[in-house]
Amino acid sequence: MSRIVDADKKRALCARLARIEGQLRGLQKLIDGDADCEKIAQQMAAARKALDKSFFSMVGCMIEQGDQSAEHVAEMLTKFA
Repeated sequence: MSRIVDADKKRALCARLARIEGQLRGLQKLIDGDADCEKIAQQMAAARKALDKSFFSMVGCMIEQGDQSAEHVAEMLTKFA
């Protein structure tokens, strides 16, 4: 099992996730406010892309730390990406 050990990278990842959380709250407000579906879809796509970037950032940390084999990282990418 691997963990993010670099405190700066951990903070950066948490900050990125907090921004995504804000995006999701904004999406809920758009839906509650009867916004146009295309605008909602655009914001959903942006949130999904931001979450994907967070995932790949985390995987990058795993690779940099070197505590997981390339095979394990590849399996994780296949399973979750």
